[in-house]
Parts: sequence; structure tokens; C-alpha cells
Amino acid sequence: MIDTLAAGTPKAMRLHIGIMGRMNVGKSSFMNMLAGQDVAITSPQAGTTTDVVEKTMELLPLGPVVLMDTAGLDDSSALGEARIGKARKAMQRMDALAIVTSPNDWSDFEDALVNEARAKSLPVLAVVNKTDLAEPSTEFLALLDVKKLPWVAGCSTDAKTAESFKAEFKERLRGVLPKLFGAAPALVGDLVPSGGMAALVVPIDLGAPQGRLIVPQVQAIRDLLDNDASTLVVKDREYAATLARLKQLPDLVVCDSQVVARVVADTPESVPLTTFSILFARFKGDLSAQARGAAAIDTLKDGDKVLIAEGCSHHPLEDDIGRVKIPRWLRQYTGKNLTVDSVAGHDFPENLQDYKLVIHCGGCVMTPQEMSSRLRAAGHKDVPMTNYGVAISALQGVLRRALSPFPAALAAYEEARKA
Repeated sequence: MIDTLAAGTPKAMRLHIGIMGRMNVGKSSFMNMLAGQDVAITSPQAGTTTDVVEKTMELLPLGPVVLMDTAGLDDSSALGEARIGKARKAMQRMDALAIVTSPNDWSDFEDALVNEARAKSLPVLAVVNKTDLAEPSTEFLALLDVKKLPWVAGCSTDAKTAESFKAEFKERLRGVLPKLFGAAPALVGDLVPSGGMAALVVPIDLGAPQGRLIVPQVQAIRDLLDNDASTLVVKDREYAATLARLKQLPDLVVCDSQVVARVVADTPESVPLTTFSILFARFKGDLSAQARGAAAIDTLKDGDKVLIAEGCSHHPLEDDIGRVKIPRWLRQYTGKNLTVDSVAGHDFPENLQDYKLVIHCGGCVMTPQEMSSRLRAAGHKDVPMTNYGVAISALQGVLRRALSPFPAALAAYEEARKA
């Protein structure tokens, strides 16, 4: 049975709302108020929250969200540095940031947090909590206005004001996130005309989960259906025979990156073709930037270091794509003695300048904000970054064909190769 993600919207496709601020300003109480239940432990004792606490829920009218409560960023305890580090890393996954503070309590600390968020193009607003203990002064609220910082004031523990506080927060958040209320970006549906058909070539091997399809495949099927297109799903071994039986060729072929060379060989040149991973490079990040990054493969030299980065943590298989296959293909293609490191999950190394190339997974479990932050981090260190699908297609000699549905990305790749 296809995995229909019965639990609802995939976590990576939900709006991630970060809650940050100093210790004991009521961040956890504010999160519990939004969630309508005791998700995070609250206490008058400072430093109660020691790690990022996440709550997946529906927050109408915003829709599916993930609330992210973080440790106080002024924690000076023995573990404070580690807690603060995790909180700041969590900012990379946020789509919006709520800075919680007490009435009339704003300092260089909050200013630094605002500046850090804005540097990451992260919408930010102020939440003035604990108004049952003190009223925000006119001067304090004027200060927030001067900083062009939307704000909401209230109390998250007083039942009489909590509901209005919650409603106003959602309205303010909606105001800084107008993009949420426009059309959702297409994964693949915009590449196929209404009434058209896409063929999805899906290997069923040791890497395929038992009894279901993986997230990129499921999302591609749903996106095509949402855009009034038909979908043909076939295994790579049966693809050529199935294609021969069709009276009309598909409008698009999408395949797993690991079989791209074989699928290209079996597909007429007139049919646009790409991979699931390349679709996610466009959907979650900047495909043109990652196409330019692939050109760096041809510049690698003996002793160069390459980083393989994955958004999810999983138990490596015997012939794991990131840890085994891509390093092997890189060395075979370049003929160079390369050092290949790998990282997984939310960790992304600080020493990116040590690498000549970053090859990242499709990011199907990551938010677009997190993927964009990684692209920016690599760009700041002048390190090219590409994507599994883009890199594998280059290593198999079929990247121009795999980028054919995306002229701008193909042009970026060609230009980078000439540089």
C-alpha cells in the first residue's frame, strides 16, 4: 500500500514557528497556550527547557504547523553553551520567529536576536508576555514600532486573556507571512499540462521501505493529481516494455537518481526527463545554484575533501547511496584520491571552508528554510553545493538531459563549466 501519510501534512511541509528569548520570560507557557495543552514543562525556576521541544498541530487559520520551544539564550549554567547552540541551530529550520519578552524589558540581547533572524530572511515578531504582572509602557511599545517589529501583548497563563492573546498572535503572524496564503509551489505539476501524463520510474530494491513508497514519490503523485495530470508508476525493470505499449508518449519522465542512466537510454530524446532528487532541489532550494555546484566535480584534485550531507538520520545500508555509492562514483569519475566525509540530521559542520564541494540529499524531510540556510552557509564560505540527483546525473554523464525541463538551471551549469 502507498504511504498516504495518514498522520497529515508531512512535517517538512508544515510552517515551523520558533519561540525564542531569554530564560524565564514564559516561552514554554506561551507554547502551551498556543497548543492548548501542556506540551512543555513550565516552572518559575529558570532554565526548565533544556532542549528544543516541538509540537506538531493545526493552528487555524494558519494550517499545519510545528511549534518549536527553545532553551533560554542567556543560560549561563554548566550546560548553557550546549543548550544555546541547539537553540540557534533550530533557527535554521524556522519559517517565522516569535521573540518572547517581558513588559518593558528589551535590550541589546533582543536586538541581536532580531538582527540574526533578519539576516536569515526570517520573519520576526515580538511577543510581550506576562502583562498580568506589568503593563507595557507607551515608550516600550513605541520602541518596538521604531524597530519596525510587529508585536502582540498579553498573558499566556491567564484564562481570561489567553484566547484573545492567541487570536491576536495568529493575526500578527499571518501579517508577516503573506506568502502562506498564496498558491503553494508545485513540485512537478507545473511541468505537465492539464490532462497530460507523467511516468514515474520507481525502483523497488533493498533501499525501498517495506509495503510503501518513499515521501518524494508520494508527494509527486499527489502533486500531479492536484494539477489534473495522470500518473503512470512503473519499476525500472519494466519501464522500457511499458513505454513501448503506450499509444502516446508521456509528457514527462521522473526517475530515481540511481537508475537515471538506464532510464535516459530507454526514453526518446523528445520526452523531458528528470529525477525526484532534482525536483526537490528546485522545490526546497535553488536548483540553479546546485546546478552550478555540480560543475565543481570536474575541478576536484587529489586530496580534496567532499562533504556528503543528509537531512535525515537512518541506519546505513550495505550499499548506502550517500556513504558508499556516491563516494565510489566520485572517485571513479574523477580518478582522484578524495576524502569524503558525511553528516546526517540537523547537524551541518561549521568548517565548510575545508571542503571543495558539498553534495546534499534532496531534503525531503527538511523545510525550505533549512535547505536555504545551508545553501547560504556554503555560499558564505565560497564552497560549491549541489544535490544528490544533480551530482549523480553529472557522474553518469546525463546531467544535461536531466536538467532539460529547467532551462535556467541548465544554463547555470553550462556557464559554470566554462568559468
